Amino acid sequence: MERRVVVTGMGALTPVGNTVAESWENLIAGKSGIAQITQFDTSDLVTKFAGEVKNFDAGELLGRKEARRLDRYTHFAMVASREAIDHSGLLNNGVDRERIGLVIGSCVGGMGSSFEQYDVMNQRDPSRVSPFAITMLLPDTAAARIAIDYNLMGPNMCIGTACATGTNSLGEAFEIIKRGDADAMIAGGAEAAVNRLVISGFNVMKALSERNDDPAGACKPFDLNRDGFVMSEGAVVLVLEELEHAKKRGATILAEFVGYGTSVDAHHMAAPREDGYGAILAMRRAIARAGISPEQIDYVNAHGTGTPLNDVVETKAIKAVLGEHAYDTIITSSKSMTGHLYGAAGALEAMVCVKTLTDGIISPTINYETPDPECDLDYTPNTARHAEVSMAMSNSFGLGGRNATIIFKKYQGQ
Repeated sequence: MERRVVVTGMGALTPVGNTVAESWENLIAGKSGIAQITQFDTSDLVTKFAGEVKNFDAGELLGRKEARRLDRYTHFAMVASREAIDHSGLLNNGVDRERIGLVIGSCVGGMGSSFEQYDVMNQRDPSRVSPFAITMLLPDTAAARIAIDYNLMGPNMCIGTACATGTNSLGEAFEIIKRGDADAMIAGGAEAAVNRLVISGFNVMKALSERNDDPAGACKPFDLNRDGFVMSEGAVVLVLEELEHAKKRGATILAEFVGYGTSVDAHHMAAPREDGYGAILAMRRAIARAGISPEQIDYVNAHGTGTPLNDVVETKAIKAVLGEHAYDTIITSSKSMTGHLYGAAGALEAMVCVKTLTDGIISPTINYETPDPECDLDYTPNTARHAEVSMAMSNSFGLGGRNATIIFKKYQGQ
């Protein structure tokens, strides 16, 4: 009998809220979390805004001593995981912790701590570098640290596949459960990449929006006048669980995780294939893994970055996969409000898919003002609406041509 995978808990720390409930409330209200950067001086940068996590005190939440030994991205992952684990009730009833694992992805890991310790080495003395410097900067520290906190000895890893990281992390955790190597997985992404180097690098690539006079309106997915994405930070974590394991302990099941597909364009390090073929492969593989037809997809949370090329290519790819049904499919871009959480983006958008299934509310794509003739689908412009959704698909496409797609199904209690 094939093992089925369900979602039993979620945790979030995002530019629009410090919990799942707060983030979702602001997303369906169409509220932007993008504003002027407060973490460092931006006077010499082209882009001066981002999606920062707000009102976050790691020392208060984790303890001052512990917080000093860990990077900001690990702080985010720990807090989001705590919410997800508590929400799921996973560890309340004597479960086998040797069969619970983690896949927490991150693109750049502790980059902020790397800069800080590099300055200490050069400006003070090499002997003054923190003894925790190496573990601060490793991208897999978050997954390891959370395992230590909860004594979770199942499969444990970090995935780094650029903007597809969060989605690949969830997909690989799904496959670990499916093949029987774990009964539950804590999975998602964490990123703290709002820093001068990342902003400068993407500015030189001409990838970021430069609308400094209107940060909240800067990210304009699928709009004719879009001019780039917005860098953001945060963490989102889902608890994935084998269905019978969840039912046996009386868990509340939020949704069923049914499909995962991944591919690479093998084309270019920064630009997607203009025919969208890599994205098409990922979506088709996810649909095949789910054992459904394309016409069963009701909703797509698009990668939807707001860059000139991505939105056209993704629209082409969705139409190639869904055919005429694409015009009846509801599509949104959460990034219009949150910006791009990089390694955590796919996990955030998976959370949105699950909430869409449970609540029957479609969060909007804000800042949509001028239709683009090449982007001619239903992107839920500017205002949330109610709709019954049974099957939700989420896309993530990243630098290096990496593509990942996951599919969630409304759980019917069977």
